[in-house]
Amino acid sequence: MTGLRVPPSAAAPAPPRRPGRAAAATGWLRWGWRQLTSMRTALVLLFLLAIAAVPGSMLPQQGINPQGVQQYYQAHPSLAPLLARLSLFNVFAAPWFAAIYLLLFASLAGCVIPRTFRLAGSARQPPPRAPGMLSRLPLTASYQTRLPPAAALADASRLLAGKRFRLRTGDGWVSAEKGYLREAGNLLFHLALLGVLVAVAAGGMFGYKANRLLVEGDSFANTITDLDAFHPGRAVSADSLQPFSITLDRFRASYISSGAQRGQPSGFNGYIRYSPQPGDPSRRYDLRVNHPLGVDGVRVFMIGHGYAPVFRVTDGTGRVVFDGPVPFIAVDSAGFTSEGVIKVPDARPRQLGFAGVFLPTAVDIGGRLRSAFPAPDNPAVSLVSYTGNLGMNSGPAQSVYTLDTAGLRRLPVSPRPLAPGQAMKLPGGNGTLTFTGYRQWMSLAITYDPGTVPALIAGSAALAGLLLSFFVRRRRVFVRARPGPDGRTAVELGGLARTDAAGSFETEFAALAAELESQTEGE
Repeated sequence: MTGLRVPPSAAAPAPPRRPGRAAAATGWLRWGWRQLTSMRTALVLLFLLAIAAVPGSMLPQQGINPQGVQQYYQAHPSLAPLLARLSLFNVFAAPWFAAIYLLLFASLAGCVIPRTFRLAGSARQPPPRAPGMLSRLPLTASYQTRLPPAAALADASRLLAGKRFRLRTGDGWVSAEKGYLREAGNLLFHLALLGVLVAVAAGGMFGYKANRLLVEGDSFANTITDLDAFHPGRAVSADSLQPFSITLDRFRASYISSGAQRGQPSGFNGYIRYSPQPGDPSRRYDLRVNHPLGVDGVRVFMIGHGYAPVFRVTDGTGRVVFDGPVPFIAVDSAGFTSEGVIKVPDARPRQLGFAGVFLPTAVDIGGRLRSAFPAPDNPAVSLVSYTGNLGMNSGPAQSVYTLDTAGLRRLPVSPRPLAPGQAMKLPGGNGTLTFTGYRQWMSLAITYDPGTVPALIAGSAALAGLLLSFFVRRRRVFVRARPGPDGRTAVELGGLARTDAAGSFETEFAALAAELESQTEGE
C-alpha cells in the first residue's frame, strides 16, 4: 500500500519567527523613548527636580557658604558626614541632581519639539466641514430670513470674519473656528520651560561662583589666586573673570540692645570701594544684606561677618614673626563667641600655634568666661599655646581655621583672658604674644550667571503661555442655510466649545445668533 502524499497547501504552518536581537533592542529603545517623552514622565521629573532642590535651599552649600558648612559640621558632627556623602552640601553639582536635570531636559525636548511641528501643521488647516445635523451640537439656534441662502451665508461669513473667526465655506454651509492661541499658549509654556532649562545649563556652563573673606582695610582682585574658594563652570577659565577689585574700608554691625529681642541684629553695613577695571577711579558702595553690588555683570553678596583679633607674636630670638588680624568664626549666635587659631611657622627656636576664643563682650559667669552681647563692648581673647611642628610643610593641606596638634606640645601656661593691649609671655623662652585689638570681617559670595536674564525671559514667556492656555477658548460655529416654506430661507446655527469649563461660550453663541438674525432681518 502506497503512502498518501500531503499536498503543500495542507502542510502544517511554520512557527512564527522570533524577532532578532537587534529588532528586540530597537523595540525596547522605542518603548523607553515613548515613556521618557510622555507628559506624565516630564511632570514626575519636574516634581523630583523641585524636591531635589529643597536641600540646596535648607542646608549651607559649599560653593556659596563654606563657613556655614563648617559650622554645620561643628553643630552636627555625626550627621554632617552622612549628608556630605549624599552631596547635600553641594546639591546643584551632585551627580544625581544632574541626572534628574538631564532626564527632564530630554523628556521636555522629546515632548515639545514634535508637538511644535504638529501645531505648525494644524495652524494651517482650515476649520472642519459643518456637520449635517447641527441640532445634535451642544448649542443650536435657528431663524428664518427673506434673503436667499447664498446671501444669508455671505452675511454670516462677514459677521464671523469680523469677529476674527477663521472661515471655511462649502455648498450651503459656513464653518468658523476661533481660539488657536490656546494651543499656541500651551506650546509656548513648554518651549519656555525648555528655555529655562537651557538658560540654567548655560549659566552653569559659563558662570562661576566664588567666596572671599575680607577684613577691614584689606583689598582683593577678582582673580583665582586672590579668591578663597572658586567654583567655575566647565567653559570658564582664568581669563574669563571680570577684573574688578574691592576694598573694605569699614564694617558696621548693629544690634538691639534692650527688650525681648536683645542681641538680635538690626543691620549690617559694609562700606566698600570698588573699581570695575584696573586703573579706573574707585567708587563707594554700602553693601548690605539683600542689596548686592553689581559690577560688570557680577553680583557680590554679603553672606556673613565676624571678628578678626589682631595679634603680634615675638619669637624666642626677639623677632616679630607675626603681626596682623586672624579671622575667627562665630560658634554662638547669642553672644557671638568666636573660635580661631594662629599659626606661626616662622617662629624660632620652635614653631608656635595658638587656639582659643574671642569674646566680644566678655563676662565672668560662675567662673567661666562668656560673651554676654554680640557687639564689642568688652572684647577679650583666651588662648591655649602650643609649640613644636605645625605640619604645614608636609602632608595634606590644612584649614586655616583648625590646628593640628599631633606634632605639638601644649605649653604649661594657664589660659587667661587678654584685653586689647595685653600680652602673654610664653614659657621656655618661646617668645611673647600680644593682643593688640580687633577688626571686623565680612564674607562675600561672588556670583556670575549669564543665564539669569534668559531664564527671566523664558519664565515670563512660560507665564504668558499659561495665561493664554487658561483664558483663550477653542470654539467653533457652523451655519447652514436652505430654502424653507413660503419662499423664506431657514438658517441653522450650531456651536461647539472644545474647552469651556466656565460655560461662557453659551453667552457668546447667543449673542452671535441674535446679531446675525437682526442683521439679516434688517436687509
